[in-house]
Amino acid sequence: MALRSTHAGRIRQTWAGLAAAALLLMVQPSAQSAPDPAATTPSAPVPRMGWGGGAMAQRSADARFIVMMIPHHQGAIAMAELALSRARRPEIKALAQRIIASQSREITQMRQWYRQWFGTDVPAWGIGSGWGMGMGTSLEALKSAPDFDRAFIEQMIPHHRMGVMMASHAEWNTQHPQLRELEAAMVRVQSQEIEQMAQWYRQWYGTSGS
Repeated sequence: MALRSTHAGRIRQTWAGLAAAALLLMVQPSAQSAPDPAATTPSAPVPRMGWGGGAMAQRSADARFIVMMIPHHQGAIAMAELALSRARRPEIKALAQRIIASQSREITQMRQWYRQWFGTDVPAWGIGSGWGMGMGTSLEALKSAPDFDRAFIEQMIPHHRMGVMMASHAEWNTQHPQLRELEAAMVRVQSQEIEQMAQWYRQWYGTSGS
């Protein structure tokens, strides 16, 4: 039990750091704007993420959101695809199918908008392959988890929570109404899925799973 608690705590800490970095990038002003002294606090440094000479900061809020949300979606899809073969409960498999279908559609839509609005394909985000999963060993841990269903919920709930935070904060600065509608849908659907997973976790394991 102590090992499970320690692992869950590490996952939450990793998500917290990535969430802080992602939200900072989505709400920060462009490189030409005056810096906001209230935007950073010395007691809570944000990890350095290698944006390639500040190119990420110079993109619009809509472009930054798409560039960051696509790999986040890809991480959820990778976990869900694994659930189709490893999950024991039909409820988990059905949820995985819904995640794959909805987030694949959203990725396709965001790629189309990015080409339409910014004249190029969506660039790879320079944070590394661990971004979509939230931590580099997450998918490998799922592959070998003795209780896959439990591990899946323990990882997908914080993954969804980060997606909800990213989408809800992005709505503040979104310029395109189509993207704002998509962000609102992400918040609604993923919040519902979080509540469903938490309910299953309480039913199956006696705690919240978060």
